[in-house]
Amino acid sequence: MKMLTAAEMREADRRCIEDIGIPGAVLMNNAGAAVFQHVRRGPIGLVCGKGNNGGDGFVVARLALLAGLDTRVVLLGDPAEVKGDAATFLRAYQNLGGDLKCVDADEDIRRAVESLAGCAVLIDAMLGTGVQGEVRGVYRTAIEAWPSAHTIAIDLPSGLHTDTGETLGVCVKANRTVTFQFAKRGFDNPEAAPWLGEVTIADIGIPEICADDAAWAQLPIATRAE
Repeated sequence: MKMLTAAEMREADRRCIEDIGIPGAVLMNNAGAAVFQHVRRGPIGLVCGKGNNGGDGFVVARLALLAGLDTRVVLLGDPAEVKGDAATFLRAYQNLGGDLKCVDADEDIRRAVESLAGCAVLIDAMLGTGVQGEVRGVYRTAIEAWPSAHTIAIDLPSGLHTDTGETLGVCVKANRTVTFQFAKRGFDNPEAAPWLGEVTIADIGIPEICADDAAWAQLPIATRAE
């Protein structure tokens, strides 16, 4: 099983989007759809950050809403600060009448996250593979308030280091982690297992060659990029 570091995953994404030409929005939609396959019933609660991990969550929320499930989204921050593909899918969810609670103060975050305790499934869509250093601020508050409920982590549990599999002060404990295209290096650390739960590696459309430096170097497109 091929395992990538955070830097290797970023480069695979870049090659796929910038060099091959597959739009990032397509990959994000595929990622959210792969996570939604593991949602069996509602209510579904999602806690989303402002980056691409949150964007994957907005896709899940849209699909859940369209499937007729009671869908509740907590956004950690101002929706105006959500950019790029993530903003596209946030708007789509909102335009369909989706419920969105935006919070950035500690007490409001605690109340909003704790209010999801009655959900059949919670989706961790806060932090992705690029996190370094101890988790602080709004994310730490949300993780510390995380209810005891069946939890699916998008790509990796928020607070888990992609490369080492160590926790960064606090970490969401997932029942299932749906990671994208390739396992992450830190998953090989036995200490990561209790936080990951069952791991699913979902194909979201990134060609395998994007993570193979030797094979990539033989592509005409790679030569042109140089």
